[in-house]
Amino acid sequence: MDSDLEAAQVDAGEGARPTVAIWTDGGCKPNPGPGGWGALLRFGVHERELSGYAAETTNNRMELTAAAEALEALTRSCIVTLHTDSEYVRNGITRWSTGWVRRNWRNAAGDPVANMDLWRRLLDVSKRHEITWLWVRGHSGDENNERVDRLATAARNAGGDAG
Repeated sequence: MDSDLEAAQVDAGEGARPTVAIWTDGGCKPNPGPGGWGALLRFGVHERELSGYAAETTNNRMELTAAAEALEALTRSCIVTLHTDSEYVRNGITRWSTGWVRRNWRNAAGDPVANMDLWRRLLDVSKRHEITWLWVRGHSGDENNERVDRLATAARNAGGDAG
């Protein structure tokens, strides 16, 4: 994590849990195809941008990756508000995942859950934090959602050179 954000988390106090706001986005073009993801982490006045690339992926995988990477970047347990424009991510984590786990990673139709590897990763990292999952309408003028969309698009366009 960038040193300013990490230092700010430490400055929050030994027993205090930092409050972090996160915005995430992901996508690919075409779908499936080359994809990118982006995330913005904000702790007070400190910010960190993250992004990445996958050569062959789907929109949903990039949305899940963005959320997982952002949460994994936090160096300690935090109170998080995570903004996503993906109803798939928000509904999956807040509504559907309980049933998937109960049914041994099968969906309501009895089929294996799509993107199970990323859902497991996201559920695992989510346990460390107290998270409020908020859905934001994409491309509706939300400044930070537009910002992470640009990060994801730039990562996709840069290909393997993204970081």
